[in-house]
Amino acid sequence: MLRGQKRAPRNPVYALYQRRIRRALDPETLPHHLAMILDGNRRWARQVGLETAAHGHRAGAEKIREFLVWCDDLGIQMVTLYLLSTDNLTARDSDELRALVEIIGDLAEDLSHYRNWRVKHVGTTAGLPEELVRTLAAAEKRTEGRTGLHVNLAVGYGGRSEIAAAMRSIVASHHLQGGSIEDLVEILTPELIGEHLYTGGQPDPDLVIRTSGEQRLSDFMLWQSAHSELYFVEALGPDLREVDFLRALRDYGQRHRRFGG
Repeated sequence: MLRGQKRAPRNPVYALYQRRIRRALDPETLPHHLAMILDGNRRWARQVGLETAAHGHRAGAEKIREFLVWCDDLGIQMVTLYLLSTDNLTARDSDELRALVEIIGDLAEDLSHYRNWRVKHVGTTAGLPEELVRTLAAAEKRTEGRTGLHVNLAVGYGGRSEIAAAMRSIVASHHLQGGSIEDLVEILTPELIGEHLYTGGQPDPDLVIRTSGEQRLSDFMLWQSAHSELYFVEALGPDLREVDFLRALRDYGQRHRRFGG
């Protein structure tokens, strides 16, 4: 069990229901890459009467640890977690942001020591505290070559800025090779842009889940989620139950995916 992880009391009825859904899941229809927006931590803290948003973020981090175990135990190969957006770096008050940065650092450290998981930072380091940058880099290096669950930590991440950064990278590389604008127009394809994203070389997410009842992507994986299935859960992040997750997978397995239509 991960550091700080606690097992919630099991409701016998829900335990039976969970087992029934889990048995009915077809491994062939499970997503290979799942993206998660665990939203609602601050609202959860207010609802349960806690003093600061940091309490909610800590509860959310504990839920993320639990969520990743659910994914790994089912054989899902890759999970991308939206932890800190580029907007958060300027929109959050300084006390909340400092606490959130510490929580994310602790999470990255914990995950890099658990099972055979591989941890990767996806996002920019610009604007991130140096200590967090070092922690993310150390977790990534520590887990290089591992073959278990691949965990992307989207920190300092924004979908629009990611696409802009990819374009700058393509143009700069093309310029260094002495290419012309006319040449660039010929070679500029969606595949080339995809190679220069933070997730370059990775498959796009099959399923994006968001908690808290909000039905929007909030600048998360805008390019990669073009053909992803979306699933929205009413529960606030820390209240997410395994049965909610299994229902999302069951719903995904029953959909007929249409790419481009």
